[in-house]
Amino acid sequence: MGIIRQISDYAIPAIFIIIILAAILRKVKAYDLFIEGAKDGIETVIKIMPSLVGLLVAVGVFKASGALDLLIILLRPLIDLLGMPPEVAPLALLRPISGSASFAFVTEIIKAFGPDTYEGRVAATMMGSTETIFYTLAVYYGSVGVKNIRYTLIAAIMADIISVIASLWACRFIFG
Repeated sequence: MGIIRQISDYAIPAIFIIIILAAILRKVKAYDLFIEGAKDGIETVIKIMPSLVGLLVAVGVFKASGALDLLIILLRPLIDLLGMPPEVAPLALLRPISGSASFAFVTEIIKAFGPDTYEGRVAATMMGSTETIFYTLAVYYGSVGVKNIRYTLIAAIMADIISVIASLWACRFIFG
C-alpha cells in the first residue's frame, strides 16, 4: 500500500513536470497558452451563468413550494407498481435536475436506512446510473450556444427512465 501512496503523492507534480518539459522541447509558450485557456474558461463561465442560475433557482422553488411532495403523491401508484421505495422517489425525480440535491437525498437515505438495505442500494445504484440531464445540457450546450436541444433532451430522459427501472431491477433481483 505504501507504493500506491507514493505514486499518488507524486502523480500531479510529475504530470506538471512532464507538461513543462514537453513544452520546452517543442518550443511552445506554455504559460501564454495557459493564460489563454484560463481566459476562455472565464468566458465560458460567464456564458453559462444565466442558465445555471435559472436552473438552481428553479430547483429551489420546486422543492420549497411543496411541488415535489405533491408530485410524489400523484405518482404514488406508479411508484408502487415499479416497486420503488417511496423514500427514493424524490431522488428519481430530482436527479435529472440537480446533482447536489440528489446527493443530499442519497445521504439522507443511507443515514436513515443504511447502505445495505434495499432503499440504500436502490439510492446508490440510481445515483450512479443516472445523470443530471438539465445541468449537463445547460453547461455543455450553453457554452457553445446551442438552443435547440429537443432530441437530446428526449433521448436523455428516456435513458434516465431506463436507468431508474434498471436500478430497481438490479437491486431487487441481483442483490436480493
